[in-house]
Amino acid sequence: MRIAVITYEAKGSYAIEDVPDEDKMLEAILSELGVVFRFEIWSDTSVDWSSYSHLLMKSPWDYFDRYPEFLAWCQKIKTLGIPVVNDIDLIIRNSDKRYLQEIEDCGFSIVPTIFNDKGQFPDIEACFKKFDTDQIVIKPTVSGGAKNTLKIQRNNWREQQGQIQNLLASEDFMLQPFVKEVAEIGEVSYLFFNEKFSHAVLKSAKLGEFRVQHFFGGQIHPIDPTLIELVYIQKIIDDFASDTLYARVDGVWIKGVFYLMELELIEPYLFLFTSKEGRENYKNAIRERFGV
Repeated sequence: MRIAVITYEAKGSYAIEDVPDEDKMLEAILSELGVVFRFEIWSDTSVDWSSYSHLLMKSPWDYFDRYPEFLAWCQKIKTLGIPVVNDIDLIIRNSDKRYLQEIEDCGFSIVPTIFNDKGQFPDIEACFKKFDTDQIVIKPTVSGGAKNTLKIQRNNWREQQGQIQNLLASEDFMLQPFVKEVAEIGEVSYLFFNEKFSHAVLKSAKLGEFRVQHFFGGQIHPIDPTLIELVYIQKIIDDFASDTLYARVDGVWIKGVFYLMELELIEPYLFLFTSKEGRENYKNAIRERFGV
């Protein structure tokens, strides 16, 4: 067995100070398990992928900036027939947030969303009315780290009309009501390894900010979910993340209802530094998955 651990070219450009590098943590885990492995950049055309028995997806964090190239690489890996963890078809499907519509269609609550095709300009006033809100968040359907995410206000959005039109002309976008609970309370991330719950964190935004990511000043706190929470989140994993080594469910609870924001199956940060048990759970899941 020889594993290629998939990373990205501009290593470090999506990282932030004071947050541990999980590539290095995975490197230590694989070494402890005695696995033969090498980190490989997914976009490196000189790599002989056929020399590997398995690919372990870890941090292709620039895939959304090079999306057509990434999809072409995924198809190449499919053609070669190399087993990928997580599964390559699942990764392709998860790369565009339109997958949220499928999840909603199966009865799970998501943040209300209007999907907007590239080049179309929706009736913004109608969107405010539909969502019954005075604030809307606009973000790409293929993105990460709050890239090109814009919050607009009902009373002055026309002042940003040019910027909005330029964004919507560039790629597919999604429009959602601003969820004040995310800014006021925070967004919860539930981590699963081999479909089993491992640990959870609350990501809270800094004062005056609506994005909870740590590179926007957000804070990360470990939390202990209730049994009611875990029973519901487990259903999402069972239905949409089966046979995954890792999965992260992001969302917000409002009056007892969980609104899914993302189901991260490609390159989620796993918040291992918040939980000693989390690192061991990850290690044990890798041991089980690869039989080492």
